[in-house]
Formats: sequence, structure tokens, C-alpha cells
Amino acid sequence: MNSRDTERVDSLYIVDAHHHLWDLQSGHYPWLQDEYLGAGFFLGEYDKLRQNYLDDAYRRDTAHYRVVATVHIEAERSRTQQVDETRWLHDQGARTGLPSVIVPHVCFTQPDLDAVLAAHVRFPAVRGIRSKPVSAADPDSEVAGQPGTLQDPAWLDGLAQLEGYGLSWDLRVPFWHLCEAAEVAKLFPGLAIVLNHTGLPLDRSEEGLSIWRKGLAALADAPNVFIKLSELGLRGGQWDPISNRRVLRDAVSIFGAKRAIFASNLPVSGLSASFEQIVDGVLDAVADLGDEAVQDIFANNARRFYRMNDTFPKHEQL
Repeated sequence: MNSRDTERVDSLYIVDAHHHLWDLQSGHYPWLQDEYLGAGFFLGEYDKLRQNYLDDAYRRDTAHYRVVATVHIEAERSRTQQVDETRWLHDQGARTGLPSVIVPHVCFTQPDLDAVLAAHVRFPAVRGIRSKPVSAADPDSEVAGQPGTLQDPAWLDGLAQLEGYGLSWDLRVPFWHLCEAAEVAKLFPGLAIVLNHTGLPLDRSEEGLSIWRKGLAALADAPNVFIKLSELGLRGGQWDPISNRRVLRDAVSIFGAKRAIFASNLPVSGLSASFEQIVDGVLDAVADLGDEAVQDIFANNARRFYRMNDTFPKHEQL
């Protein structure tokens, strides 16, 4: 890290716009507690994630940085415990200060959709919903039009309910679905949408990155869509700083510094990189931007997107 970046780190406020917490004794997390996928997980072996990850662990992982607020994204707790996860997180936030705001889960085609959404928004820290559409296993497979996909009328009807509850949508699809996601985004111009994990550019070949960039450009054409600069780990827990820099610079160039949001994806990102590596990688990629743009990416854009004015603790660390 050069002296310029060191100065930026020392003065930098961070809103971590995407992380997870879980207590395996308080809830059921099938992906952590049931059948172990091993190397079948998209980032490789994840055995070390199969233990509690709570506020003290998060604070240890981010100890050398001024993290002033966080956004908890649903951690795939049992889909029968969607509101239970929100309640548990609300209690965690009240007791420990983490998280600051919450993005829970609901399936857009579940029969009790309205009741679950109404239950979520009773908790004042709730800001949005993450609900993953059904996606193809790889770029050569096809699922378009199947139940739960981006083209499913019932699924789209469910997505349409978010605006009425004042909720945003965390969009998570692999790079081969980004153009389809852009078509959906343009159907809902009043819905605040944020793309998770930099659009998951898992294929760093020229062909793969070309498909990814085309999809990002289509999404960025919808002014209601933001992007999270998060989870740049590759299959098998690989971390490629050179390729990551290119990806980050392209993402910021396409979306602009006012719609790019820093996020860690802790603890899942820990399979590939430390929080220090993640922060340093983003700082390196945006090194030619001014201090105001850097602070927008690391905090202000997340504050704006997740409406955090009332919960953002000024001049103090969590």
C-alpha cells in the first residue's frame, strides 16, 4: 500500500453493505448444518464457515478499520424461519450494535408473501429484501420462463409488492443472467435495486468478462440500479488481485462512483481473502478517483441506498 492509500485508510469511514451473522444454536441454516457440499460450493470448501459467526468475530475481522455501520443480508436460514431470522438480528442489533440495518428474505411466489413482508417491516431496521431468482447452473444451460425465474409472471408479481412496503431489492444472479435482470429492472423503475457481488464475474476469460460487462452495462442503463463491489473470490477460494482490479475498475466505470457500494460479504469472503485484502483491493482499483468519490463508494452510497441517516453513527466505530 502506498502512502496515499495509507492516508485514505486512516481517514476512511466504512459502511459494510453486505455481511452475514449466524448462531447455529438459535436457528437452522441448512447449507451450514445439513448436507455438506464440499468443493461443490461456488467458492470451494467452506468447512470453516460451519460454526457460529457473531458480532465479536466480525469485529475481530474488521478491527483495523473504521466500520461505522453495517447491512446484514439474509444468511439462507431455513425458509420456514424467515421472520425468526429478522427478529434475532433485531435483537442482536439492539444488544451489540450489529447489524445497523437488515435485508431479510422472502420467496416472491410463497403463498403467504404479504403476511411475511408485513411481519418483516414491523422491525424498524428492515430496509429491503434479498430473494434470488432461479438461475441456470452455467452459461450454456437454459431456465428462462421456468417457475421462479426472472420471466415467471408469478415471481414478477411478488417482486412488484416490494415498492408498496417501501423496500429495496438485493439482486443476486451469476453474470450470465445480468441482461435478463436488466429487463426486469426496467419494468420497475421506482424500485431501488442493488446488484450483489459485482455481478459474480466468475469466468475471467476475455469471453466471460465480455458477457459480464455487457450485462453490467444493461443494468447500469436503469438509473434505479446500484452495484455492490463485493465477493471477488473465485472457485476453489482463489484470490486474483490483478484480475480483481480490472473487474472493479470496469464496474465503477460502468456504474459511476455514485452507484457503486463497498461490501465485504464476511464471513463467506474469508474463504478467499481477509477484510484487509478486500479493502486494499478496492482502494487500489479506485486510486485515481478523488477523496469524495472514494468516501461515496465506501460509505455514502450505502447510506443513501439503505436509507441509513437515522442509524449511521457519526465519528465512532462500531
